[in-house]
Amino acid sequence: MEHTEEKIIKKKKNQSGCCSAHEEHKHTENEGHDHDHDHDHDHGSSGNMFQMFLPAIISFVLLLIGIGFDNYFPQSWFSGYVRIGWYIVAYLPVGLPVLKEAYESITKGDVFSEFFLMCIATIGAFAIGEYPEGVAVMLFYTIGENFQGLAVSRAKSNIKSLLDQRPDEVNIIENNVTTKIKAADVKIGAIIQLKAGEKLGLDGELMSDTASFNTAALTGESKPATKKKGETVLAGMINGNTIAQVKVTTDYKDSKLSRILEMVQNATTKKAPAELFIRKFAKIYTPIVVYLAIAICLLPMLFVDNYVFSQWLYRALVFLVISCPCALVISIPLGYFGGIGAASKNGILFKGSNFLDSISTIQNVVMDKTGTMTEGVFKVQEVIIYHDVNKGEILKMVNALESQSTHPVATAIHNYVGEIDTSIELKNVEEISGHGLKAEINGKELHVGNFKLMDKFGINYDLDPNEVVYTTIAIAYDKKFAGYLTIADEIKEDAQETVSKLKALGVQVTMLSGDKTNVVQFVARKLGIANAFGDLLPEDKVNKLNEIKAKNQTVAFVGDGVNDAPVIALSTVGIAMGGLGSDATIETADIVIQDDKPSKIPMAINIGKQTKKIVWQNITLAFVVKAFVLILGAGGLATMWEAVFADVGVALLAILNAVRIQKMKF
Repeated sequence: MEHTEEKIIKKKKNQSGCCSAHEEHKHTENEGHDHDHDHDHDHGSSGNMFQMFLPAIISFVLLLIGIGFDNYFPQSWFSGYVRIGWYIVAYLPVGLPVLKEAYESITKGDVFSEFFLMCIATIGAFAIGEYPEGVAVMLFYTIGENFQGLAVSRAKSNIKSLLDQRPDEVNIIENNVTTKIKAADVKIGAIIQLKAGEKLGLDGELMSDTASFNTAALTGESKPATKKKGETVLAGMINGNTIAQVKVTTDYKDSKLSRILEMVQNATTKKAPAELFIRKFAKIYTPIVVYLAIAICLLPMLFVDNYVFSQWLYRALVFLVISCPCALVISIPLGYFGGIGAASKNGILFKGSNFLDSISTIQNVVMDKTGTMTEGVFKVQEVIIYHDVNKGEILKMVNALESQSTHPVATAIHNYVGEIDTSIELKNVEEISGHGLKAEINGKELHVGNFKLMDKFGINYDLDPNEVVYTTIAIAYDKKFAGYLTIADEIKEDAQETVSKLKALGVQVTMLSGDKTNVVQFVARKLGIANAFGDLLPEDKVNKLNEIKAKNQTVAFVGDGVNDAPVIALSTVGIAMGGLGSDATIETADIVIQDDKPSKIPMAINIGKQTKKIVWQNITLAFVVKAFVLILGAGGLATMWEAVFADVGVALLAILNAVRIQKMKF
């Protein structure tokens, strides 16, 4: 019984199964049903509440009048076929859609659906003369379904608002003429003109001097971000109060927002263990209760002296109503969906509900330093160049070589030295992972990187790198050590708070970095991290992670660089910093933090814990209440009214519990 609330975008049906032309046009490419009986709980998405509840209102009014005539205002004419006809008319507004769903399910081979159970129970009630109860069961079932639809719509609202962030059309400037074209057709290099309050359709580089952008759709951060000329701006950002121009740098399908939307759309395809269990359980459970109901009705005739068929049929019908698994089948996926939605609202993207479960049991958080716990924005602090080397010339060569790298260190050097000297000819440029860069200039080798690079190529130096606190960039030219630069990076303002919250959650924190050990230890001491290791190559990080996993402990790794992708892939849960993070890391990760704030790490763990707690509360509630009332029903101690509570009542309680997560503060 796989429900389509697990789809983020799909056709939206009302109870009769109709889909509006607007919705069909808007969501055609993602439509489809995973539910075995093609039923959709998203009834409330059209916003027309009155129309959705109108059939139930009609049935409810007719039922009340009928009960009044039966018990409080007896009428001579209200008997026989008139009475039967009245209750049939009361039944049809809520019963016909369910009868139709049951028929369609049977034609598709899914005989034992919840609709089949409701149809047998209510038609059986009519067959033995319990007309008001037959109408009541179907009425309350329909009301429950409608409330479930509203709950699902609410759970989806955070994600749907994200899906609406990408405009279909953009304004392009060509030869001083503005033309509106489809965003998907825009070429790299085109110039987009953004009006005040307009959403950006593609990733690009800001051409205007400055502009203010609302980044809430991408980061969950309500405070506007001011961007300067040359800085990256992303699809989904909303321009402030001035006209801005943006040069497109990424194809429509490759933009960061497109990747985010793809992650969100695929999130519910990766099921949590509880969801997988309930789906399998429902397929086995439903046929069993149908056969048990038949046994309750017929077997007693072999053992009971005063066997009355109508009494035992009534007990069997009560048993069927109670046993409907809807409370479990809807509330559990809804709980996970609510967790994914709550996380999205806070700028955290879970790529599947299974990762909500996984992160809730995390024992270790291992994190990179640069770009994760520090800003990743380096500034040159000091420049030490030996006297026998021309300082200006060597810095120009270093700047030219570092221009071949996208590392933050390269940006810091470029900001310090200035424009790149294009007259410098680089040959045989090579990036040595975890070490630095080398190239040939004027027939001589230039090496720029850490001191491990110097050791690798046998270049002697006369200082102890461990005595320098800051990150050090060593320089060698023509096999001779020429000097070094020191570069510092600021710790993120919420980094210390992050470590404190993780410790409060009982999580062990470890820092791994390719930066020099004394820099890593310096940052770790400031943050209160006891376990910190520096001078690590990508393979060293993998080895450290495997050491933790060898203790049979769960571990989440948080990183942002390309070299973090292997470690993220190996961890129990991989977390990527999505703002500055590399594409490879974001693709590999299970969770993406969109605004690069490390404080979202303990928030993600807390969301996972709360989601899992709510899901298991719902499972326990449904099983305990249903088991109790099932026993009463089989023994003839429960009526249809108790059965309605055990089904619809429990479902509504579970749903109300599931939507709580969207109101929680994390």
